[in-house]
Amino acid sequence: MVVDCGGGTVDITVHELAGVGGRLRELYRASGGPHGSVGVDNEFEQLLANIFGTDFIETFKAKRPAGYVDLMIAFESRKRSASPYKDMPLNISLPFSFIDYYKKYRGKTVETAIRKYGDSDIRWSAQGMLRLTQAAMRKLFMPTILKIKEAVGAVMIANDSSGIQHLFLVGGFAESPLLQLEIRKEFSSMLKVIIPQDVGLSILKGAVLFGHDPTVIHVRISRQTYGVGVLNRFVKGKHPKHKLIKRDGIEWCTDVFDKFVLTDEPVTLGNTVIRSYTPAKVGQKLSIINIYSADKTDVKFITDVGVKKCGTLQLDLTKVIDKVPARKRREIQARMEFGDTEVKVSAVDIDTGISVKANIDFLCK
Repeated sequence: MVVDCGGGTVDITVHELAGVGGRLRELYRASGGPHGSVGVDNEFEQLLANIFGTDFIETFKAKRPAGYVDLMIAFESRKRSASPYKDMPLNISLPFSFIDYYKKYRGKTVETAIRKYGDSDIRWSAQGMLRLTQAAMRKLFMPTILKIKEAVGAVMIANDSSGIQHLFLVGGFAESPLLQLEIRKEFSSMLKVIIPQDVGLSILKGAVLFGHDPTVIHVRISRQTYGVGVLNRFVKGKHPKHKLIKRDGIEWCTDVFDKFVLTDEPVTLGNTVIRSYTPAKVGQKLSIINIYSADKTDVKFITDVGVKKCGTLQLDLTKVIDKVPARKRREIQARMEFGDTEVKVSAVDIDTGISVKANIDFLCK
């Protein structure tokens, strides 16, 4: 298992070393969530709001944006110094613009607000800094660390943790001694936790190695069900009546989700699924194939809950329409190629050899 803890997200993958040559087989689809180190920043901002008031913090961000950036830079430096093995408090320098603007906004000093807050772990130092004990800093980390542990635990449960022997903790956030300690405490009894040297550069190095040999991962797990929306011959008793349409005197069932690959299905590198379709109407001049995705595997129609449109193929059928017999329906061949870092989609007009490609929008709503 690789747990990549970055600034914005945590990404979790599970691979098996398969055979000779160091090839990897993905055992569980990539997962994770928005549990990066920015969550610690959000907790610090919430702490400031509790001490000085939400209205002041929002106004300060709007009126003194440069001062707010300086404040978060100062916190970032102290955040990196947080450690469960140190007792020395951490001093966060509040910009002069913050101190001055608060006095004008509230009519009292920053020191007064901190004292009124009444937390012994949070004080105002004689040097004019916000002083947090290591315990106070740990409180800012824990909500995010708990979410990371829950995400890792969920993957282990889904995979039957007995088969996972190693956990590699990598990424910029993984440099945090607090995160390292918590992950070791939680999971070292079940598997071996490995934290490489230059943990923050591990992802970059891996990307470079993958660029040299993209075939190193030869089996991936499909994160979603992918397919296209098509018309099928209407079958009474099988298809709902409200999906019935007629074209050239033929009864069709509309909005059918023709699935190419299912969620959690293993796909090898270069695995290609090919389907052939014909336009619903004779003499049709434009063929539009919409690509859809869904988390579930049992979806039947593109109108089902959870189905999202994530791409479109438009094939122009006018260029040699005169060369095709009038009553002949053109054959359109749709292809989806899986197993790489992206899903490649294309469509070919068999009569002309004209092809089009499309990109899948993985941020589709």
